[in-house]
Amino acid sequence: MADDTTPTRRLRLPQRVANIDALRFDIPEQAMPAATHDHAVVRIGAAAVNPSDVKASFGLMPQAVFPRTPGRDFAGTVVDGPREWIGREVYGSGGDVGITRDGSHGAFLLLPVAALHAKPANLSMDEAGAVGVPFVTAYEGFRRSGLRQGQTVLVLGANGKVGQAAVQLAAQAGARVIAVQRRAGPHAGFSSTPVDSIDASAGDVAPQVRELTGGRGVDVVFNTVGSAYFEAANQSMAKGATQIFISTHDRAVPFDIFAFYRGMHTFVGVDSLAMDCVSATAQLDAMREGFEHGTLKPFPVERAFGLADALDAYRLVLSGSIDRVVLRP
Repeated sequence: MADDTTPTRRLRLPQRVANIDALRFDIPEQAMPAATHDHAVVRIGAAAVNPSDVKASFGLMPQAVFPRTPGRDFAGTVVDGPREWIGREVYGSGGDVGITRDGSHGAFLLLPVAALHAKPANLSMDEAGAVGVPFVTAYEGFRRSGLRQGQTVLVLGANGKVGQAAVQLAAQAGARVIAVQRRAGPHAGFSSTPVDSIDASAGDVAPQVRELTGGRGVDVVFNTVGSAYFEAANQSMAKGATQIFISTHDRAVPFDIFAFYRGMHTFVGVDSLAMDCVSATAQLDAMREGFEHGTLKPFPVERAFGLADALDAYRLVLSGSIDRVVLRP
């Protein structure tokens, strides 16, 4: 049960806003919800602030329901629900959490029992609360593309959080990884195997990819940026290759149908918002062994905020900060 000495509060977004300057949170007292036959209550230990959490506040996620408590990722302790889960630490994410149902930026989260999965024992609450959206998005992209050992994977935007997760998962799967980032030097994130790096600011990407692959190209492109890398990605693909999309700046791009079918290419789109908390946390559970064995590593959490400073956390994320940011209710 809830500890009466601990302030129990939550963020509340009353409506969509036009910009960050208009964003105002209500921080009301939050009574501990009651578990049902198929829902459990999780006391939140830490919850990431994702770009999608902020964008939903601006009405950029049309499925978002208001008023609501935001927050898609979470780590915490089960405090009410099935007896076998009471006191256990869990983690998770979901495209419905914080979007169509109240989310994790509060003291408690009411969650389907089917979405309960044990937190990796070696991850802190901050770390476990910050892996969700990036790792689930990367995992789903590779699941849909059928990533196999021995393939060569090109990750575009490898310095971003989804990009870093994609590098880790590809390396863990036994693929050769080429990471494209807008900086010189080695890949900044973790990988369980060596990674070839390309500095996108130093010249065209595709010729460098072709050189690294002996002219063949890559089997899988994980394009975390979208339109800005669309042409370079197409030119980097081997015959029969797949390109994964999760985001874009421009909705329309020039598309060469002839090159597409002659290359026997496949395009895969991934929308993590379409994955509810049951399916998303099941994917995190599939990665738990990797986290516990060290072939996957969580992101360093550089900044943590209380609910009273949540607007500062949202501003930091909106500014494009590469820091992983969490709230600690």
